[in-house]
Amino acid sequence: MKLERFLSVSDFERAAAKRLPRCVYGYVRGGTEDEQSLRANYQAFDSVGFMPRGLNVVDKRDTSTELWGRRYRMPLGIAPTGLAALVRHECDLELVRAAKEADVPFIISGSSSVPLERLQEESRENWYQAYFPGDRVRMSRILERLEAAGIGVLVVTIDTCVAANRENNARLDFTIPFRMTPRLLLDGVLHPRWSAGVFLKTLRANGVPRFANLYEEIGPPITQEPAHGFRTGRDRLCWDDIAWLREQWKGRLVLKGVMHPEDGQKAEQMGADGIIVSNHGGRQLDGTIAPLAILPSIINAVSTGFPVMIDGGFRRGTDVLKAIALGASLVFVGRATLYGAAVAGASGAGRVLSILATEVDRNMALLGCAELSDVTSELLARKTVAPL
Repeated sequence: MKLERFLSVSDFERAAAKRLPRCVYGYVRGGTEDEQSLRANYQAFDSVGFMPRGLNVVDKRDTSTELWGRRYRMPLGIAPTGLAALVRHECDLELVRAAKEADVPFIISGSSSVPLERLQEESRENWYQAYFPGDRVRMSRILERLEAAGIGVLVVTIDTCVAANRENNARLDFTIPFRMTPRLLLDGVLHPRWSAGVFLKTLRANGVPRFANLYEEIGPPITQEPAHGFRTGRDRLCWDDIAWLREQWKGRLVLKGVMHPEDGQKAEQMGADGIIVSNHGGRQLDGTIAPLAILPSIINAVSTGFPVMIDGGFRRGTDVLKAIALGASLVFVGRATLYGAAVAGASGAGRVLSILATEVDRNMALLGCAELSDVTSELLARKTVAPL
């Protein structure tokens, strides 16, 4: 496969849609309920436009960025994506390799299937995303596992206290725990490359994928409900638990799913090392404001220099630069690299990152910027519609 023929994230999505069963593609692509949040994420990029500066010297551009004393090649990272094993055999491992090659951060999903210890063998730079219950005994056990594995950055998701109403998944017979139905079986038959290269390959090599990183031990297969429930206790997680967690965890602590300025303030006051502005890719509460739209308000609510990262609908280098201009420290992509992995594993995910990196570099030049620090809100304007 000639990956150079793929020129955009959209090219990879179209190819992934053909390769993946409808239920798997629907799970990756979809949002929740009427998908208002999902659409808002994409539409937010159209609400602001650039005002480029001309005749600046931009022959020596630097797209690198620094976070916590660590310099990354570009202001991008791979967001945590659950159940990636349904997209590609050992997909989490492929994503780690792509991130390592691109020199960007990768966040291990708590709902992933390759044990985090094995992912850590591939790269010691990984972050870990936790779906914590409001149970400090269990949280302590999970922390022990993370410390033993050498995880340095803990990302606590705060927007999944209960399961979202993902109607699109239900209509495609996609459920968690996963249940095989006649329609899903037919879906697999109609997508033989996926059936042979993902489904059967995974069963032969590892058996049914497991929730390998959700608990203090390797969890049950994705076809079974855990003994203590998949989401039991998450609706009891509170700010007091975050304060306790800050005392227990010696590494970096990030809160993901921050969508209100006051929550950004609380996170900083409790000693978090950063936050990720996110509406879970439009997959939790429908009708939320887009992360890009609320980003300036959250940045204004925290101290200067406090790391505010973001995800949600990023598909182009121009999208990334709009977030950087508004003050984001890093931008995370999730669906984009999953589409790349679905097509060609680590090489496909790496090609996606390479495309985005090239777009960021090119568009910085067109904006008249030689460094990321030159990309500021002075280059943005709110779009208006001229009267007819």
